Amino acid sequence: MSGDRTAPGSTDAPVATDAADVRASTAPRAWTDPRGWPWWVQALAVYLAGRAFSAVALVVTAQAQVENYWTPAQPSYLQFTGLMWDASWYRQAAEQGYPDTLPVGEDGLVQQNVWAFFPLFPMLVRGLMVLTTGPWYVVAPLTALVLGAAAAVVIHRLVERGAPRAVAARPGLPLATVALVTAFPTAVVLQVAYTESLALLLIAAALLLLVERRYLAMSVVVLALGFTRAVALPMAAVIVVHAAVRWWHSRRGEDHLGGRDLGGLAALAVAAGVSGVAWPLICGWVTGVPDGYLQTQESWRGLREVQPFGAWGYVSQFWFQERAPWVLAAGFALVIAVLVVPAAWRLGNELHAWPAAYLLYIAAVIEPGSSLARFLVLAFPLGAVTAGVVTRPAAARRLWFTGVLVLMLALQLVWVWNMWRLTPPQGWPP
Repeated sequence: MSGDRTAPGSTDAPVATDAADVRASTAPRAWTDPRGWPWWVQALAVYLAGRAFSAVALVVTAQAQVENYWTPAQPSYLQFTGLMWDASWYRQAAEQGYPDTLPVGEDGLVQQNVWAFFPLFPMLVRGLMVLTTGPWYVVAPLTALVLGAAAAVVIHRLVERGAPRAVAARPGLPLATVALVTAFPTAVVLQVAYTESLALLLIAAALLLLVERRYLAMSVVVLALGFTRAVALPMAAVIVVHAAVRWWHSRRGEDHLGGRDLGGLAALAVAAGVSGVAWPLICGWVTGVPDGYLQTQESWRGLREVQPFGAWGYVSQFWFQERAPWVLAAGFALVIAVLVVPAAWRLGNELHAWPAAYLLYIAAVIEPGSSLARFLVLAFPLGAVTAGVVTRPAAARRLWFTGVLVLMLALQLVWVWNMWRLTPPQGWPP
């Protein structure tokens, strides 16, 4: 009878009630304890906390911003993040498109123009502007903020799946990596109208798909990356490392490199090649100048002649005079040290190869200047290396991480105040 289940001697009903009470009492508590949150919520929370810190720095700095080429004095947060510096070039690409002629100065040389700025981010924002009827300076930085949030989630998953040895050695490494990437001195660009957030998302997604051996899906991401940033060459190097490691393990009977995998890798190689040449070829076709993209890039350099690694000599002499060789040696030694410490070797092949290939690439092709620190955001696996330098004891690990985090946030304040703020008539572009 139904009355038997509520009889004084029965324990069924009280047990069910107690279980419900436990669930009711622990559910709110779980959400008040961040350690109980889903991993992706933790990643988003850390990212948003970092962006809130940067937003405060930007708002405070904007109060000291004088009237300039792009904004009035004391611009709003959205004006300050959506119109300053290269954001104006991306705005031109979104609102006016790309011209069919290249501007040429009296000296016959191509002048700075919008073809230097890749189209995927401004075209994405353009589409959202049409849908929302919002202006560029509102839609662009908010889009970058959302893309950066997606990148934080993907980075967490990438470290978790792509660096199991590193995660085992340093508990909490995926979230610690997200925190250090978010707090990086130039991570402010993840919430301004620049391509860094989109590039970070695509690079992290490409590496995750490579780790998971989803080559055809990665091919699509790599093609998109070709219209976002000029990083096809270092990504191709990572693909070669991945393929070589798989081939080696296959020969030793530790992996199976079948026809489907070989076909996927071949498609991926083609995608990487197309990614590297698509935008320069489009520029040449539209403008009628075959090397128009290269000439456009040269217009931003102090010396137009591009020689691999050549710019480091005269740039370092400009900044450091007779101390230049020592500064260069110390800088390169630091980079090499970061790439060869045990924490770096504990990363998976893909996560280790990417920052090595990327840093070598930018060292070879760029003219090092005030934008160099911004470029380093894309070498994000070094955040995992930094967090993983100290693994135990737990107290030392927490002390190291906290110290690095505080230092990065302090340097971020310095960077925003000195680099993002412009005092006309000239300044150093961030």
